[in-house]
Amino acid sequence: MNKKDVANIRKQFKLNNDLMKITDIFNVYIRKESSEIYHQESQPFQILDQEQQELFLSNFKKVLTGQLDVKLFEVKFRREAEDHSQHILFNGLQTSDVEEWNEQMLLIIEKMFKDVQYEMDIVVTFIRGEYFKATKRNNEEAEVSSRDEVYSHPFILCSMNRTVQPKRTLVFDYIEKEFKSSIEVDSIINLASPVGGFLFPSFTDNSADVNRVLYSAGKPNEPDIHFIETVLNGEDIMTAQEDKIVFEEIVKDVVGDQVDASTLANVYEEINRMMDEEEEEDTPTLDYKDVERVLKVSGVEDVDTDKVEMAFKKVIDDESYELKASSIVPNYTSKSIKIETKVAKISISPQDLKYVRQVNFNGKRCILIEVDEDTMIEGFKLIPETLLN
Repeated sequence: MNKKDVANIRKQFKLNNDLMKITDIFNVYIRKESSEIYHQESQPFQILDQEQQELFLSNFKKVLTGQLDVKLFEVKFRREAEDHSQHILFNGLQTSDVEEWNEQMLLIIEKMFKDVQYEMDIVVTFIRGEYFKATKRNNEEAEVSSRDEVYSHPFILCSMNRTVQPKRTLVFDYIEKEFKSSIEVDSIINLASPVGGFLFPSFTDNSADVNRVLYSAGKPNEPDIHFIETVLNGEDIMTAQEDKIVFEEIVKDVVGDQVDASTLANVYEEINRMMDEEEEEDTPTLDYKDVERVLKVSGVEDVDTDKVEMAFKKVIDDESYELKASSIVPNYTSKSIKIETKVAKISISPQDLKYVRQVNFNGKRCILIEVDEDTMIEGFKLIPETLLN
């Protein structure tokens, strides 16, 4: 899935939407002490009152919120595994019997808590339904509505949410006219911050891919590897953060750990250009040949194919590995590059990195930033100074 695919399905989780039909919801309450099921409840989604529906719909959107390879990860199922989750989810998706669907989801629950004990009670929610996506009209002037023909995508979504115990408070009883402590025994389910979840199957454009699942981590760049490998039976993944580190180590192995700001700006600019050219497609990737070309175009000397290929093998032990461009380049629409020194912290956008230099002046290292306007500090305009060595 790309970010457009995720955004398309996420925005459909709203009330009275004819492009999203949620048929069943299955809630399972797990106690932290024993990791055993304390309560389970299955019912048609439509019989929930409107307030409950809104709370759950907001929660499902949270599961699908986040940047790909940072908080959301498309995971490919391993070919072989015992009690494979792909088969369990597929069976749950295909059956028309609610009881059988519940039994399949309980098999996933069993895998979730078999070797794991959480620090708080957990509520796991499963829903199944259909996501409809309108086909594109060939004739824009046609009178037929774009919703008259749609692609239908059955799906299962899972959301894991922690529970918290309400705090004891002091209240005033207006009837008895006395102060008393308020003791609540009902657990509060934190639907605003899911600790994990997944969507099955994965969707790309108008096609469902039952060989992949979209996993949602609780925190950015902190996927639960045990959950991915043991519960979902998925293959290894790389976070955007890890991909960026791999790229940096490869470049350091090829050109050394020192680089001027202009060269680094050229590298980012060239990779960003690649991303712009394939904006409507999946995020482009870079193999060792692409990295070699990017470095050469950026002005790095003494770079050849063998050197870059060996760097790939040395850093990640896989010369055929492909780096995701979106993981390498800092966000071009914000001041995503941080320059930290003992006396100052500076934030700039990648395209402005070319205006930054580190220079030596009177035997001291200084950061030089080229500007085309007056510099204001605390309401005062700085006086231009001429520096001579």
